Amino acid sequence: MTTLRTGPEAVYDVLGIGFGPSNLALAIAIEEHNHASGDVITAGFLERQPQFGWHRGMLLDDATMQVSFPKDLVTMRNPASDFSFLCYLQERGRLVDFLNQKTLFPLRAEFHDYFEWAAARMRHLVEYAAEVLLVEPVRAEGGEIRWFDVTSRDPGDPGRTVVRRARNICVAVGMEPHLPPGTVLSDRICHTSQLIPRVADLAASGTPVCRALVLGAGQSAAEAVDYLHRVFADAEVCAVFAKYGYTPADDSPFANRIFDPEAVDVYYTSPPEVKQSLFEYHRSTNYSVVDSELIEALYATMYREQVHGRKRLRMLNVSRIRDVREHDDGLTVAVEYLPTGEHELLDADLLIHATGYRPQDLGALLGETGKLCLRDDEDAIRVDRDHRVQVSTQVTAGIYLQGGTEHSHGITSTLLSTTAIRAGEIRDSLLAQRTATAK
Repeated sequence: MTTLRTGPEAVYDVLGIGFGPSNLALAIAIEEHNHASGDVITAGFLERQPQFGWHRGMLLDDATMQVSFPKDLVTMRNPASDFSFLCYLQERGRLVDFLNQKTLFPLRAEFHDYFEWAAARMRHLVEYAAEVLLVEPVRAEGGEIRWFDVTSRDPGDPGRTVVRRARNICVAVGMEPHLPPGTVLSDRICHTSQLIPRVADLAASGTPVCRALVLGAGQSAAEAVDYLHRVFADAEVCAVFAKYGYTPADDSPFANRIFDPEAVDVYYTSPPEVKQSLFEYHRSTNYSVVDSELIEALYATMYREQVHGRKRLRMLNVSRIRDVREHDDGLTVAVEYLPTGEHELLDADLLIHATGYRPQDLGALLGETGKLCLRDDEDAIRVDRDHRVQVSTQVTAGIYLQGGTEHSHGITSTLLSTTAIRAGEIRDSLLAQRTATAK
């Protein structure tokens, strides 16, 4: 069980809001520091989920990671850490078997199990089912904002709240599903983040699926198409996207250097026009792209069905969904073929939106505290290189961001590639700020 303290007299050096891979990596970095030093950082983490979970809805049985395993929670920061993926494999008794595969890319389900293994070892620092409701600035006698009071739900009684005080907060609430305007979710319409549970619900209820549609052209979309085609062995599966075909991801060695820790420094110090150019040049490493092997497998499946005269996999390219009507026994979806404007009406039983994610609204989460954050000419939050938000002059308490900083720190801000490094940078910044305040 968690041992997190409450009350204004128990002041944390840092409270983490959210406990996904980013704040898990920070918890480990702090724990390793505390074991090695007498200069202890007091930390706690609040997570709204009832247990650790990372994209559970897309933990497909054969899906692999798109980053190599050394980019785990610790290795890039501390290769000697016993929280590494290799140490996890050793403890699970699979180290030799994994190495015999000659791959850098584990199964996604296995990497999730690695995260759970690490999170279990940090259980004493975390309170689950503790959704953060409010973050309030707390002023000292001279008007200086020196702390934040963080209010969260009481896991034992969701009708009650608990308040904890911290000198710093570290926000790592992840991304939220992005949906087309006007989308109404239902038992038959969902985002890929709910793919596996939704398919399980349909199977449990005995609902027949004769046709399923997937909207989107990225990795998740292609994986959803492949998954549905395998699960519903008699159904037609239609991929709908505005491109002519899936675009292969650029995972070449030179392009992948955009994910190097040093690339964050380059991006951060570049003028706005260079940042925009770098982002556009290298978006094909991550956005709206698909692994080449999956593209080839889907094409081979489509061609094989063409040879045998039973086409279950359809690619509705250069198309978009114009209208969705739901009725008692299914959906009617209007798909427009963009070159001609012609509309095709398709009866369907399931529509999956593989339309990506977007950063959560920090203002909605932080409330009055969010108004202390300084913003640039584009209304983006100003963030220092150490991931600390720039704030008003009367504020000495710190706000750190893990994620939502693509505008300042580049593509890696929402990815795993530099998670371990970033955790170490935030930990070191917490120590540096404490030293500066003590002077």
